[in-house]
Amino acid sequence: MASSIPSPDPYADRRIYPRVPVALPAFLQANGDRHPVQLLDLSPGGAKLSSPLDLAVGTTATLDCGTLGRAAVVRWQSAGVLGVSFDTELDAREIAALVERSRALQARMNTHD
Repeated sequence: MASSIPSPDPYADRRIYPRVPVALPAFLQANGDRHPVQLLDLSPGGAKLSSPLDLAVGTTATLDCGTLGRAAVVRWQSAGVLGVSFDTELDAREIAALVERSRALQARMNTHD
């Protein structure tokens, strides 16, 4: 007899943490090189970065964004965007500081336009 329980959606968002949009320049250190990236969003467990890098899933790296320096692992990559998960979670203060920096940078850019 076939099960009447629907199978889970393979495309469902299974993230544990909500993402917070940001727009900050950063660096990703991987494979012995330091690469400029753009931080697009983050959560306590990871971040999404804009970058032309071609890094294999599983590559270890360090994300450096001013006061934030966090060991990470590349989890996915697609069309100039990649996702990393952090070795240790960000706390609420660290996230709030990065969001505030992003807002301040955006406000400063808007005043110069």
